[in-house]
Order: sequence, then C-alpha cells, then structure tokens
Amino acid sequence: MADQLLEIADLRIGATVYPPGEKPRDVTLVDGVSLTLEKGKVLGLIGESGAGKSTIGLSAAGYGRGGVRITGGTITVNGEDILANGQSGLRRLRGKTVCYVAQSAAAAFNPAHRLMDQVVEATLAHGVLDRASAEARAVELFAKLGLPDPEHFGQRYPHQVSGGQLQRAMTAMALCSEPDLIIFDEPTTALDVTTQIDVLAAIKDAIHDTGVGALYITHDLAVVAQVADHILVLRNGEAVEYGPTRDIIEQPKEDYTRALVSVRSIDHHARQPESQPLLDVDAVSARYSADLPPVLNQVSVQLSAGQTLAVVGESGSGKSTLARCITGLLPIESGDIRFAGQSLPKALKSRDKETLRQLQMVYQMADVAMNPRHTVATIIGRPLTFYFGLKGAARRKRVLELLDAIELGPEYYDRYPAELSGGQKQRVCIARALAAEPKLIICDEVTSALDPLVADGILKLLLRLQESAGVAYLFITHDLATVRAISDSIAVMLQGEVVRYGTHEQVLTAPFDDYTDLLLRSVPQMKLGWLEEAIDGRKMTGQDQ
Repeated sequence: MADQLLEIADLRIGATVYPPGEKPRDVTLVDGVSLTLEKGKVLGLIGESGAGKSTIGLSAAGYGRGGVRITGGTITVNGEDILANGQSGLRRLRGKTVCYVAQSAAAAFNPAHRLMDQVVEATLAHGVLDRASAEARAVELFAKLGLPDPEHFGQRYPHQVSGGQLQRAMTAMALCSEPDLIIFDEPTTALDVTTQIDVLAAIKDAIHDTGVGALYITHDLAVVAQVADHILVLRNGEAVEYGPTRDIIEQPKEDYTRALVSVRSIDHHARQPESQPLLDVDAVSARYSADLPPVLNQVSVQLSAGQTLAVVGESGSGKSTLARCITGLLPIESGDIRFAGQSLPKALKSRDKETLRQLQMVYQMADVAMNPRHTVATIIGRPLTFYFGLKGAARRKRVLELLDAIELGPEYYDRYPAELSGGQKQRVCIARALAAEPKLIICDEVTSALDPLVADGILKLLLRLQESAGVAYLFITHDLATVRAISDSIAVMLQGEVVRYGTHEQVLTAPFDDYTDLLLRSVPQMKLGWLEEAIDGRKMTGQDQ
C-alpha cells in the first residue's frame, strides 16, 4: 500500500534471564504481535509495565535493549524488510528514517555538549542537510515547539533548561532529520501535569505540521487518547485489543481495556480531624545554603492522626523539601515542627530512636530504595530487629504477617528485588515502613512511577492499611487524580510557599486561585478533544505558558 509506513507481522521477541542460584533460561517478551501504521498517522501502544510496549516500539528501529532479541516475524518500513539488510542497513535507518524520543530527556542528552550540537548530530551524520541548513531547521523546530528564544536556545547546555523544555528539544532532535517515523517512548510520564500539557500539545502540533508517522508509547490512556488515531492495547507481550481511538475510549470490548478506562475509581470518604494535630508545621523556612534563597518560606500545615494530607505542586515547588525538613534531613532555618505534641530536633542525628520509629518514609523510586542483594525477608525484617529486637521465628512470623498485609504471599519471603514487579517493590517498601509501627508515613510520589492500574492498587492498599492501623500519611504528589482519591486535607505549594490550604472540599471547590485552577485544568481527562479544551481554557484565563 502506498500509504503504508510500518507493518509488523507476527513479531516475537525473547531474552535470556539469569535468576539468582538458577540456570539461565529463555523467556518470551512479545508473542505474535502484528500492527500497521499509515504515513502521517499516530498509533498508541498502551499497557502496564512488562506489556511489551517499549520492546515493540524499539523493534521498529530493529533494536533490542539489554540483550533483548527479535526471534521471529517481519518488520517492514516503507515497504522494506529492515531486518534483511544487517547492521549496516539498520545504521542507515536509525536517526534518518526512524527516530526515537526517550522518556527521560535529561538522561538521554550529553551534559557536556550544547543542545544545538546534539539536535543536529544525526542530521549531519546521515548527510540529510549541511551544518547551516541543519541549524536553521533546528531553530525552526524550536519555534514550532514553543521553546523560548529559539534563535539562541541551542547554545544552552542541557542543565540550563527545564525538564519540559528538554523533552521538546529531544522532539526537535528527532524531527530535524525529517524522518518518516518517530517512536515516542513515554515522553511526558516524568513531567508535572502543567508541563505535560505543554509538551503534549507541542508534540501533537509537530506531528500534524510535519506529517510524520508516530508510535506513541505510554501507560496513560487519557494521554494517548489526545494524540493517537488508533490504539493497540497490550498485556504480557500479547495484543489485547486494537481499534480507532474513539472505539477504545468509549466502547472498549475487553475487560482489561475497560479497567484501564475506569482507573482511579476510588471513592473518597472524608474523616473528621482530631482537635490535637499529630504533625504541626508552624511557619517553617529553610534553605540549602546561606548564599541561596529560601526553598521554603513560612510554610504552615497540620495533620491529624489517621488522616491524609496531600501536598501538591509542580517540580521545584518545595514538596519534597518539606518532607526533608520534617524528617530532619534538612535542618530548618526558622519556625517549628511539632510531632505528637513535642518539638522535633532540627537535625536527624539529634532525634531519639523512638521518634525515628514513629516517623517513616516511603520513597518514589522503589528500585533504588532497596538493597538489591537483600531478600524481601531481610528488607522488611531489619526494622523489626532494630526497633523491637525481634529475631528468629518471631521475626519470620511478623514478616509473613506484613507480607499478608500488603497482599503478597509467603512465596515472596526469599525473593530479591530483581524478581519483583514495580508495584510489588513499592508494596515491600510500604511493608518496611509499617514494620516500625509508625504514627506517620511520608509518601513521596510513591505512585508516580507506576502504571495506573498498579498505582490504583497501591492507593487502595494504603487506604486499607490506614483504616486498620490508624497511620497518618503526608502524601507528596503532582497527580491531582491521586489527591482527589485519598486526601482529607490538601496543601498546594508554589515556589516554596503554601498558596492554598484546607480540607479536601475547601481546596477542590470553586472559586480557585489561578495556580490551583491551572493544576486542575491540566489533569488529563479520558475523553477525545480534552487537550484542545484545556489549551483554549488556558488562553481564555491568561494561564497559557
């Protein structure tokens, strides 16, 4: 077909795994997936982690990441079998005909080179344009993608621009060589909702204006619905459902697809706060060094026992810094933090063992929060021994009880972190915090790196544990859907200050201040045309960036 850009037929992809203490074995990652993509169209690949989205997407460039290998099927780009021409053929393909936009632009750019040199590198290497023409093309793309001062933007280094700007610069790099196909691999997942909407709109406009075909990989169905013409739903390396975007969103046929559409279905039940707060942050200011401006400025919030305070805002608003001050990792400059009626010592090293036990933390990235050489039993068991002196059979019994509480069975007792999924790792981190029997757990973006269905399960688990154990949560997030689902009270932060604070109903009920209104308008909705409505709403209220 003249308009056929990409055809993947009966694709099979495998890898060899090396389990600790066992013989290596071959596993199948993608099993018999087929798809087609026309020129100028966008196909969304949707599914949870491990579904095969990125593996299939990268196969369109003949690439297998981390030992992954294509074991069967055909991949045709512009009518040519890309696997038939060997490595030299793939080198001609990559960066010219097929380009890639990674999830984390910050990790993908070389920090030692200016942006312009990196944006035009593939274009020059393939001889598509000469240097002057390539740089002119880059400047044109910078302007098209809404980057500031496009004439001079390329002279900056990666660390001199924001995450959203860097993601758009990577899109410019992919478009510079005028490819036929771009693979977008979760390009907005790591961004705040307000930045995400800008990047998403820029990507959609660039695709429309250049006529490039695209594979858009994501686990967020509401996001992909704004850019894709068709959607392929994947699970465990197999195709679950395929069709036009409207059909997938409005009339899904499969149970798994219906679950993706209805995610975030948690019903909020407000609870009355106690008269005496468990945590009282009073006019706290902090800075990272004396020669830098404050990162927190007169912040005041309260949290009662058994309740959840959601702290929401964009990156750099001071959310995680507030957590560092409460835990003593960053001593405060002024103000007071009282916990269970007592003022907390400013520095962590000055706090006693009982205070440390009662105030625990669960981190965003479970992968780096656990020692990969320790089993689940050791990870959960350490606080049991440290705080309560449990050993032997008593410690094993309590670890098994905690595994049951987080809905993991005894078969996980001797597993290592590498043998767990992302959601399972986060559950183990929650169990480790619960092992100390704390009064307060600080949850720092604990669901932002997880797929919607997995994140939904984690949130429901946290709420069940709160009801049974009476633990309070300080929940740091930029996800307004999460805030709506779990919070009793909400603090909205901007540039180190609390700009809106109150109960769940007070903060989420109009009239809104401009910033809270911007956050709420930027949460992707599961409906076609939402992106255009959101952009138009920004323009009408003067909030477009």
